[in-house]
Amino acid sequence: MEQIELLPTLAGGLGIALLLGYAAHRTGLSPIIGYLLAGFVVGPQSPGFVANIEYANQLAELGVVLLMFGVGLHFDLHELARVRRLAVPGALLQSLCSVAVGFGLASSYGWSVEAALAFGLAVAFASTVVVTRTLADSHALQSQVGHVAMGWLIVQDLLAVLALVLLPSVSTGESFELQRLFEVFSIAAVKIGALIILVTFVGAKLIPSILQHVAETRSRELFTLSVLVVALGIALLSANFFGVSMALGAFLAGVVVGQSEFSLRAATEALPMRDAFAVLFFVSVGMLFDPLVLWNSLDLVCKTLLLVMVFTPLISLLLILILGYPLRLALSVALSLGQIGEFSFILANLGLRLNILSAEAMDVLVAVAMISICLSPLTQLGVNPLARTISRLPGCRSLMAMRRAFSLSPAVHDDSQPETPLEGFRTVIIGFGPVGQTVARLLAENGIEPTIIEMNHLNISQIREAGFRAVLGDAHHIETLKHAGVENSESLILSASSIPGATELIRVARDLNPKIKIIARTSYLRERETLTRCGADTVFAGEGEVALALAEFILRDLGATPEQMDREREKLRAGLLAGEIRTGGPSPL
Repeated sequence: MEQIELLPTLAGGLGIALLLGYAAHRTGLSPIIGYLLAGFVVGPQSPGFVANIEYANQLAELGVVLLMFGVGLHFDLHELARVRRLAVPGALLQSLCSVAVGFGLASSYGWSVEAALAFGLAVAFASTVVVTRTLADSHALQSQVGHVAMGWLIVQDLLAVLALVLLPSVSTGESFELQRLFEVFSIAAVKIGALIILVTFVGAKLIPSILQHVAETRSRELFTLSVLVVALGIALLSANFFGVSMALGAFLAGVVVGQSEFSLRAATEALPMRDAFAVLFFVSVGMLFDPLVLWNSLDLVCKTLLLVMVFTPLISLLLILILGYPLRLALSVALSLGQIGEFSFILANLGLRLNILSAEAMDVLVAVAMISICLSPLTQLGVNPLARTISRLPGCRSLMAMRRAFSLSPAVHDDSQPETPLEGFRTVIIGFGPVGQTVARLLAENGIEPTIIEMNHLNISQIREAGFRAVLGDAHHIETLKHAGVENSESLILSASSIPGATELIRVARDLNPKIKIIARTSYLRERETLTRCGADTVFAGEGEVALALAEFILRDLGATPEQMDREREKLRAGLLAGEIRTGGPSPL
């Protein structure tokens, strides 16, 4: 009976989410809007099919664990260090201000201190998914704006994880006193510290070793299973033995795996189901939405929307300007933060389970999230007009001069346009066999920086010992190509012959970087036309190169002059490329 109830919930929830998510994407909105609407459609507040909310919540909890594991997996200390002087103080102060205003807003409606605190936390953090999508669509993700925004979001993610850990500590139902708050925070800090020490020091040695042994089996299924066991196991360990949130354990597990050489492979191979369960999380949130309660709380919705879309960007803008950064960059980053998303729902969901927040609060947050996410892409269109308008205001230039004179950080150039590729020619090589090794060595000797994508982890140490940058992962995955730098490279070389799925790989690389020069290698001449049609600029076929080598040997043995050899070589190569010399495949011998 349970299976009969679970399958309709899973199929119905995901099916409606697919339809509405696709519709939202086609209209230029975030698919999250479609997922939330799908939850409302299959929820108890709408007619027709009603999903089992208990099963949906259980599946959503798994989605939260995998989502937090993914956040830890992509946690980049180098990205944060690059913009630490702005992102760390800016995100800390902005989050504290947003929490304080949200706390005051909820308190003004007579909410308890615990409920007001949970509400303030829920409205303080922007959606990483939405910000990344917005900046990518405006081609600003690889610019200074993108780096600052990503660093800002990393700090917010850390604060959100901390909030998830500490929120249960203030939900004991006793009177809310400063002394008790200090006590519970101290106890929580000790537990968190013990968990961090165990996972980051013991796990940092144990987990990569486990993954390496599993990777040696060359079984993708076993590797996927091992990553899931690590994520879920540490999440349960943190909850059952340390009494802290499973989200923290999953986050720490992601950080440990992310610092190992298996980070990219774990992200591209082992967590494809993460997105599906994350969708179920948004669906489960949408199932709680009650439009009647929303109508009764219209005043609170409007005020919360002003907090999220006006106050948070405004305080972020002022902080960035005070810290010495230019107006255009400050506006781009600040306006991108004007929405709430996944962490708001995770915190609110936790507040519901702890009986801190009411259903009314969840409805308000869902409504504010849907409206702010819808409007978020449009806010970036106002960056340039706002910058021009502000710069023309009376006294603006004097204020800017004073800000530069008294700023806490040295002023930087406005670099809101996408960054140009690094100096020097950059190329990505797929495979490190004999051909890949030879090509990489020749490129390096001529001042060209090669990055090697290799599937076999046993070759990674050899690649790095040779002085090349190595990326462990499957080149067919878009994330692997991005991590290798295909977007900013001048050429991509497929050094292995007849790579399975080479046509799709070439298409993905061409979509990432339309200007990249793609050089492919194949075994047979008959495959050259297919690869060229899919986007390869030059294709070297093993049959053709052997034919050229044999022809040169014969001509040289017959005493041909260098001019004759060059002429015949060019004629033969032209014939091969024009398809005049064909092959039916491998010789039967």
